[in-house]
Amino acid sequence: MTELKNTERELYLFRLRLFAVGVFALFCFIVLLGRYVWLQVVKHETYATKANENRISVLPIVPNRGLILDRNGVILARNYSAYTLEITPSKINQDLDSLIDELAVLVDIQPKHRKRLRKLIEESKSIGSLPIRTRLSDEEVARFTAQRFRFPGVDVQARLFRQYPLGDTASHVIGYIGRINKRDAELLDDGEDAANYKGTNYIGKEGLEKSYEKLLHGTTGFEEVEVSAGGRPVRTLSRNAPTAGKNLILSVDIELQKVIEEAFGSRRGALVAIEPATGDVLAFVSMPTFDPNLFVEGIDQQSWNELNTSEDIPLLNRPLTGAYPPGSTFKPFMALAALETGKRTTHYAIADPGYYAFGNKVFKDDKPGGHGMVDMYRAVAQSCDTYFYQLANDMGVDLIHDFMKQFGMGQITGIDLEHERKGLLPSTEWKRTTFKKTANQRWIPGDTISLGIGQGQNTFTPLQMAHATANLANNGVVMKPHLVKMVEDPQTRERKLTVPTESYRIPLKQENIDFIKNAMVGVVKEGTGARVFAGAEYLSGGKTGTAQVVGLKKNEKYDAKRTAERHRDHSWYIAYAPADKPKIAIAIIVENGGFGSEAAAPIVRRAFDYYLLGKRPKDKTPVPLPALSPEELNAINAAAADATTPDEAAALPAQTAVPTPAPTPTPTPTPTPAPAPAATKAMIAPGRTEVKEKPPAVKAPSPAKEKNHE
Repeated sequence: MTELKNTERELYLFRLRLFAVGVFALFCFIVLLGRYVWLQVVKHETYATKANENRISVLPIVPNRGLILDRNGVILARNYSAYTLEITPSKINQDLDSLIDELAVLVDIQPKHRKRLRKLIEESKSIGSLPIRTRLSDEEVARFTAQRFRFPGVDVQARLFRQYPLGDTASHVIGYIGRINKRDAELLDDGEDAANYKGTNYIGKEGLEKSYEKLLHGTTGFEEVEVSAGGRPVRTLSRNAPTAGKNLILSVDIELQKVIEEAFGSRRGALVAIEPATGDVLAFVSMPTFDPNLFVEGIDQQSWNELNTSEDIPLLNRPLTGAYPPGSTFKPFMALAALETGKRTTHYAIADPGYYAFGNKVFKDDKPGGHGMVDMYRAVAQSCDTYFYQLANDMGVDLIHDFMKQFGMGQITGIDLEHERKGLLPSTEWKRTTFKKTANQRWIPGDTISLGIGQGQNTFTPLQMAHATANLANNGVVMKPHLVKMVEDPQTRERKLTVPTESYRIPLKQENIDFIKNAMVGVVKEGTGARVFAGAEYLSGGKTGTAQVVGLKKNEKYDAKRTAERHRDHSWYIAYAPADKPKIAIAIIVENGGFGSEAAAPIVRRAFDYYLLGKRPKDKTPVPLPALSPEELNAINAAAADATTPDEAAALPAQTAVPTPAPTPTPTPTPTPAPAPAATKAMIAPGRTEVKEKPPAVKAPSPAKEKNHE
């Protein structure tokens, strides 16, 4: 039987299905159209921005760090270009150790490099690249470049590195830079400079590199680059160029610095030389020194242990933070204080038996039997302890404190280096507020007597003693000491004088200053410094000093030969020259050097001979002269900043010294007379009753007949 078909029903069902499919297709089309409108119209800005973020990267451009030069244009800190193998931890797709093992086949990677990279990963807060090897050779760059495709997240970059071409010379002045560690990064994040250090790996750690970090660093630039799917830059879309850091031109004469460091040899100590009229620090010596280049890429453990455990403490900045008793270099200032306060006149004399008795205690003079009749001139020239024992007892500690404070003793000088130590200028107030036990708070008169010869609780830095000597040489006009003389724009070569111009005058009588300076000339002509300066082609004023390191028992006599080297007395010398118009003032200490006339004064003679006469030891060679012009140097800096490939960086020479013209002399500001501090007014005391008859003039003995005991 044949089945009959319902054609009309089938047609109806077909049309129904077709309609349903059409409605569904229309619905899908509407959904897709809506989504398209949503993405392309409503959310256009949002997704366009995200697309650009995937295609465009904003990269920081690290500025060239400013150079550091001495007053004559000799380069002390410079930059040079080199290749660096860098790893971006966030982009590597394999175990770090296995990756380094594979890289070690192409590039020499030592265990110390692995250790340093892990330390950087732990300390770094950045998600950027970190160096595993610096200063790659051309062969290493070529081998890696050929296999670069195998190492995503690893690349070779052209970088600028810091170099200190003179090595350990003036290392405590210049300081050094180092990698930004976690603590540095936190400090930057807490401040306003975080954005300015994007892409920067180094920061000043010590010395002028740290004090002038903001000026030396410059301003970071940025560029927008289009990147490929692999993340490599394809083209630059826009660029905001960085501003290079400023160059620092120092007041230091590096040739003078070298002469002094060579004169020290292997001895420990410090020397600061200042131009009295301007406050320019001409030399700032701390011995022993260290090589700051060791710290730039991170010092190795062996070198760190050698520096950190050395008994000589080479990392200690002795002129800035070393505090020592001034010894007899304190005596000229004591004599001046006595004249200014009316406690003594120039003609007042004492009979020196070789000791000073106070109660049941005896303070001995360094010369057995004493100096005979001693007036103020001879007391300074021949360094008579007994005279100053008696003077200190008559003045009292607070009068001494108030006068010496004006010269900067026990005070921060304000030099442009961080971590300056204040030292100690004792007073009754200091003792009362320092000690907790009531019994220890009372000032004992016997303590004052030792202060008169620069012993006891007096401790000053070599910088403070040089500053005080410069103030005396400058007739009481106080200039703030400084190391940076000018700041220079590396592009325009425009220079800005940065030396402090403010000054003030200590209220002193010129006749008293002249007398003390004449007595200091007497030290050199007929006193404890005569032998060292015999035959000098200039006249200088000075004062030797010997600072006791360990105390002696009652009736014990000091014998340097039988005393351990580290327990021997320190050797001091302060001086200025020429005597009539001082151009340089110096304070020096040689640790455990003994008498000032034997260890310290000869070094000052070498410094004066070079600075005033140009004399230099024949067996020493001068610092190399500059080689590149400013224009050539700027071209190198600009090219290094723009170099993005090893081939581009390979063509860049290292920066060398810039032939910067010698700075023009710093104008000497006219001192503004300052009213005497209240303490100074209190110093004025009634004139001391003198001996009724003027004592006969005492002729100073010939230095050949008297031992130079200091």
